[in-house]
Amino acid sequence: MLKSGSMRSVRPFGFFVAMALMALVTTLRPAHAVLEIDITQGNLEPLPIAIPAFTSATGDGEIAAQMSQVISNNLNRSGLFRTLDPASFIEQGLSVSAGPNFAEWRVINAQALVVGQVERQNDGRLRVDFRLWDVFGAEAMIGQQYFTTPDNWRRVAHIISDAIYQRLTGESGYFDTRVVFVDETGPKENRIKRLAIMDQDGANVRYLTAGTDLVLTPRFSPGRQEITYMSYDGGQPQVYLLNIETGQRRIVGNFPGMTFAPRFSPDGGNLVFSLLQNDGYSDVYRFDLQTQNTTRLTSSPSIDTSPSFAPDGARVTFASDRSGSGQIYVMNADGSGQERISFGSGTYSTPVWSPRGDLIAFTKQQGGRFLIGVMNPDGSGERILTEGFHNEGPTWAPNGRVLMFFRDTPGANGGPQLWTIDLTGFNELRVDTPSFGSDPAWSPLLN
Repeated sequence: MLKSGSMRSVRPFGFFVAMALMALVTTLRPAHAVLEIDITQGNLEPLPIAIPAFTSATGDGEIAAQMSQVISNNLNRSGLFRTLDPASFIEQGLSVSAGPNFAEWRVINAQALVVGQVERQNDGRLRVDFRLWDVFGAEAMIGQQYFTTPDNWRRVAHIISDAIYQRLTGESGYFDTRVVFVDETGPKENRIKRLAIMDQDGANVRYLTAGTDLVLTPRFSPGRQEITYMSYDGGQPQVYLLNIETGQRRIVGNFPGMTFAPRFSPDGGNLVFSLLQNDGYSDVYRFDLQTQNTTRLTSSPSIDTSPSFAPDGARVTFASDRSGSGQIYVMNADGSGQERISFGSGTYSTPVWSPRGDLIAFTKQQGGRFLIGVMNPDGSGERILTEGFHNEGPTWAPNGRVLMFFRDTPGANGGPQLWTIDLTGFNELRVDTPSFGSDPAWSPLLN
């Protein structure tokens, strides 16, 4: 599980970071223990894991301690891990260059142990080393080393969290990601709405628009530092592409009428969206970003909206009221083979395909409540994960195991807030934002 001799570059929020992962073959042995989490089971008992504060001998103790805290928070929020109270730790003074006293960690029932160290280099960068130990198997599971600038320590903590998550679950993590959302401030009847971007845990909030124009439905490009969104710039609704790093934006196409809910294809080469017609109905269209060609995918006297590609790009799910109420449909990417898949009671909307391809998430209105649920792509296996006064806008983590959505609260002082829920439906958590937040969209894993 060790990656040796490789180096990759990442470009987070406007600065360059170099990261090196190297194998420590003299220290670590291949893991033969059976310590792993089967995340296909429902209502899991979280794995007890000990994460002592990372150490530093070069005066960076505060950063080191903050890194270990971010890792603890990430793993706790996943619902799959339970970080143990540091007050229970018997062994102190751990080092990444020596193995721990496993017996003392078994006493407190720590099944996994994370040891880390942060050291300042002569060029000003930080070197971060960590080890993941299987306590009951008494062997190392993974060891990695990173180099980064001091202001990028938080991202390295997310990358380490992903490495731990993947080693113990066998699936990709989702912590080294970002979320774009609509930041809302001001009185309820006259909200100022700005595009904002943050780390998946709510840190490092940055504003992308000034709030002078209404913005809606931001969505990430799967492979570029771009988002697509709607804006009423000058009172005219337009679809824009915005480069997150440079701030440059451009209008996408020149569509006659109002466009809604643009979303990228998996290869980033196309957009799908709904376009309002003069008769008051809307249809789903695909727009080729390279050729600038527009293809109409649906044509019916109804409201067809909220299209979302399957991860293989072969199919599209969308919502339509053509049957008399809002339901979820699936069609081929060329518009053929349109088929209704939802048949439960209530009204369905905002379908979005899981990045794993196995589920479609949706919003459902039933009995005055708004529910977030999932179903199989053929409509079977519908499960409600959460409900509330007004839940809406589910978006998938890139590993397809967690959803983020927004929940509005009633009253004159109420407003939307961001929440996450995993596929078990038991791990619902609020994501703190500076003010009200709505319409989140989760990024792919950063490069």
